[in-house]
Amino acid sequence: MATTVSADNSAVVPAQNGPAATWTAEELSEVRGRLTAEIDDLTAEIARAESEIASNDVTDGAGDDQADAGARTYQREREIALTLNARDLVAQNERAIARIDAGTYGVCESCHQPIGKERLQAFPRATLCVACKQREERR
Repeated sequence: MATTVSADNSAVVPAQNGPAATWTAEELSEVRGRLTAEIDDLTAEIARAESEIASNDVTDGAGDDQADAGARTYQREREIALTLNARDLVAQNERAIARIDAGTYGVCESCHQPIGKERLQAFPRATLCVACKQREERR
C-alpha cells in the first residue's frame, strides 16, 4: 500500500485499526526537515570522531604503562563504535527520506499495513508497524 496524495495536496495513510491518518504536505515537509537536520548533525559528529580517531592513531604511546594503553584502546574502540552507529542512523534517515519521495512513507515494510502516525512522529525512521517490530524482536 502506498501513500496517496489527495487533491488538496495532503498525503493519506490509513491508521492501523482506525480512521485514516492524514499526512499533509506540510507535515511530511516537517518530517523531512527533521531527518535532514539529523543527517547534518550526525555527519558533523562522524567527521569529528574520525578526526579524533586519526589524531589518536599518530599519538606515540612510548613510555605508557599497560593501563594507559588499555584505556587508549578502549577509548578508540568506543569512538569507532559510536561512529559506526552514527553512520547507520544517517543511512536510516536517508532511507526514510527516500520513502517520503517514493510515497511509501508510513507503510510497514513487512505486512504492508499503515504504521501508526504517533509512532512515526516519535520515531520518523520506523519501517515496521508496532506488531511487526514486536514479532521481529521476539526472534
